[in-house]
Amino acid sequence: MAHSGINVLFEGRNLIRLFGGLWTTVEIAAVALVLGLILGVVLGVLRTFPSRLLRFVLRLYLEFFRIIPTVVLLFLFYYILPKQMGVNLPANQVATLVFALWTAAEMSDIVRGALISVPKHQRESGMAIGLSRWQLYRYVLIPQAVSLELPATINLVTRVIKTTSLLMLISVMDVINVGQQVVEANNQKYPTGVFWVYGIIFVMYFVIDYPLSWWAKRMDKKRLERANG
Repeated sequence: MAHSGINVLFEGRNLIRLFGGLWTTVEIAAVALVLGLILGVVLGVLRTFPSRLLRFVLRLYLEFFRIIPTVVLLFLFYYILPKQMGVNLPANQVATLVFALWTAAEMSDIVRGALISVPKHQRESGMAIGLSRWQLYRYVLIPQAVSLELPATINLVTRVIKTTSLLMLISVMDVINVGQQVVEANNQKYPTGVFWVYGIIFVMYFVIDYPLSWWAKRMDKKRLERANG
């Protein structure tokens, strides 16, 4: 068992490095989600306004981030735009920016869908008692839309976390990148270590994502039961 593959995890600081990479992954995802969700709510509300020009511009923004693969966006913001604009940002900041903008685009569509799903009579009742547009959104539409959009929002969060596996492509020291370095450095001594390294990375992602996915499904099920009940 001297060279058992599992020992690669306890060689030197390998396990600590993996958890450090996981922290980098979670930190980037968390900051991007906070910024993206806030911006997405604002953009989603704006997309329900009557202005055709505003809706058209925001629709283009959504389609840009929806159609272009995330890996292309990372390369665009990390390698191409800095050279063209003369601005150099650390890889972690570029990753946070890209994921925040992508999250905002997707969240705007979730919020818009939830807002237009609020029963029409609720909007008419608010207008009938003299609420302004902002009061209507604040006290009537947004509170009711929250329960409608929450399952989809949680699913978006899990997608963002899983997609952080692409961060190694722009040299971010995330858990995938650290894992790759551990495997390469110990490949000769622990030929089967790759299975244990990527196995524990799988467990890390599973522990983070599965509870969120389960929660989203449970909430969606309860919402359907209330609607049918």
